[in-house]
Amino acid sequence: MGKILSLLFILTPILGVDVYGKSSSAGNHPSSEYWYDYLFFDNSMMEGYHYYTKTAYTPPSWIKNASLRLPVSETAFSPGNSLEMTYISSPEGEWYGEVQYHPLRGNDFFRTPDLLSLRLFIESDMDFSALPEIAIRYGDSTYTKQLRLAGYLTDESTGTWHNVRIPLKDFGMEPIDNTNIKKLAAVAFYPGVKDGHQHTLYLDDIELLPESLPASALQAPELKEVKAYERHIEVAWNPQENEGIKYYRIYRSEDGEIYIPVGIRRPWMNRFTDYVGETGYKAWYKVTAVDYALKETPASGAIAATTYPMTDEQLLDMVQEAHFRYYWEGAEPNSGLSRENIPGRSNMIATGASGFGVMAIIAATERGFITRDEAVERFITITSFLSEADKFHGAVSHFIDGTTGKTIPFFGQRDNGGDLVETSFLAQGLLAAHQYFNRDTDEEKLIREKIDTFWKGIEWNWYKRYPDSPFLYWHWSPDQAWVIDHRLIGWNETMITYLLAVMSPTYAIEPEMYYSGWASQSGVAQAYRKNWGKTDDGALYINGNTYYGLKLDVGVSNGGPLFFTHYSYMGLDPHRFTDRYTNYFQNNQAIAQINLRYCVENPGKYDGYGIDCWGLTASDFAWGYQAQEPVSFRDNGTVAPTGALASFPYTPGESMAALKNYYRNYGQFLWGEYGFKDAFNLSENWCSPIFMGLNQAPITVMIENYRSGLIWELFMSHPDVNKGIEKINSIR
Repeated sequence: MGKILSLLFILTPILGVDVYGKSSSAGNHPSSEYWYDYLFFDNSMMEGYHYYTKTAYTPPSWIKNASLRLPVSETAFSPGNSLEMTYISSPEGEWYGEVQYHPLRGNDFFRTPDLLSLRLFIESDMDFSALPEIAIRYGDSTYTKQLRLAGYLTDESTGTWHNVRIPLKDFGMEPIDNTNIKKLAAVAFYPGVKDGHQHTLYLDDIELLPESLPASALQAPELKEVKAYERHIEVAWNPQENEGIKYYRIYRSEDGEIYIPVGIRRPWMNRFTDYVGETGYKAWYKVTAVDYALKETPASGAIAATTYPMTDEQLLDMVQEAHFRYYWEGAEPNSGLSRENIPGRSNMIATGASGFGVMAIIAATERGFITRDEAVERFITITSFLSEADKFHGAVSHFIDGTTGKTIPFFGQRDNGGDLVETSFLAQGLLAAHQYFNRDTDEEKLIREKIDTFWKGIEWNWYKRYPDSPFLYWHWSPDQAWVIDHRLIGWNETMITYLLAVMSPTYAIEPEMYYSGWASQSGVAQAYRKNWGKTDDGALYINGNTYYGLKLDVGVSNGGPLFFTHYSYMGLDPHRFTDRYTNYFQNNQAIAQINLRYCVENPGKYDGYGIDCWGLTASDFAWGYQAQEPVSFRDNGTVAPTGALASFPYTPGESMAALKNYYRNYGQFLWGEYGFKDAFNLSENWCSPIFMGLNQAPITVMIENYRSGLIWELFMSHPDVNKGIEKINSIR
């Protein structure tokens, strides 16, 4: 999502897009995109209480809550948890509870629903008229008609799970389809008959479903691998193409005889991470497939594995491989390139994240996670796809349909052309790949040729907009030209764009533009920096101030979010780039250490912050996407693992401390199939459910640069890179 993420407040009105990235075409379902179920709740990632709920009451009525949210319970219909609703409905008071829909970026296409479905467990005998009433809340805080929940139960049994199905028409709603479904914000609960007694219910699998659901014969899954690490076990099975699968159910046994369900995975994921939290733990696993009628296939065969203590080097291998897996198993299959986030749009690739993924695949090949032949095959797919994809004066768009190569204006119709920054992130990775695939074989020659053609076809100087422009511009649209009108001005993540533009052998800009554009000290540039930084510090590009005992040569405010020190330096070795103002390894190291010291001091008193929990950067958050940085007004307690872990070259000891803390202490909710989830906030008891393309690869790549310098060496060895740096050095 490389739209100067820390400057999202600038780009949001320009692009006409909300923080979830809903494009103007989100209601038009591409035939090959994944249909999601509109899910209010299936499992909480966090223990204690579920963030996406709300409660209120007036005594003597009462509803059990933690921080005004519904508690999480291990009593569950689908493993592993449910929501507890314990309440007293007194004639003299009221209570209210709701379960909210959490919009996920790129989850844009939903089956047309006819009914609200939920599972209800009634703990003990009660008068069923005292069950709650239920309604649906709209995003504008209006509500549908309230209905008696008891009226939709087929019997009055307790101690068992009821399948509750309420036709949406009974709520008095207008027809719901993919164009208006996201206005449904929450399922609301109110007192039924006020009997003054305490009752306990459990709620699970709250979702909107069609009356007619996919139905087809399912095959028992086939286990592919069960592999143990220090405190978790990975279970993988062969994927199945069958729209009748609602989810896979994973079973664990401690003795190879008695199996209990420990989790589910939706059909777009054919891997399960079982975080057991200890070493020396042996378990057997089986997997079944479950259809929409909740019929379950026979179980797969069983495979066992045992967790074991791991050295620091083994932990680094584990972390690199898991995050690389996002770009390998999680890639869009036709193009071989990176999806924007998972779960998200299944066919939409993100070009900047794909460039990062290219470098992650190289690191994975050298580490032996895949063979060189496998990497060659993937790169032939990637480079062949890019040869045919839409281009705009050589630049690619931010988002591309991986099945067609056509632009997807995911951020709105203005964003329907070339994106020079995303193109530069992609080119950075491809130039490293050009140097890596250096063997004299037909396949590797073809990869180099296609990369050369792509690289030499980018018209960097076109994106000056005017012949005498001191700046490069971010976007160009084929039908709206320069409508976004966004100049590229540092300090941020876009240094690599100016450097590659100088390095180009075919469409180079003048090296002086590095100083007139990226490092400009003009009035326009100063105003731009002051606007997003909300300070005069660094308005001239140079800074010179001291923060937390550290002098900062270059940077706005006290350096900004940490991705500024990652994205342009995954290929570019900052040790080997010095301009008039600073050496960029030293400057980046200062920014990372400022970020760390801010988190250790923790002026906001956020839970978890410290020497082993730090790294404020751009990431997912509870209700959108935000760039956190080490200033109080842009820090809400959200930490992204990529912040500290992609800073390994700058802060190796502190980054390793964070890695161990995240894995060993928070792994139950934070570690997943593609490594660490995007972000978490302990003060809010929240963890992101997504993995993000821009944040997974920097962990793999920058750890590799810390360990071996591999990607830095490859990129810096390209002849055009050397010539470009020499050009900038000649005017220093």
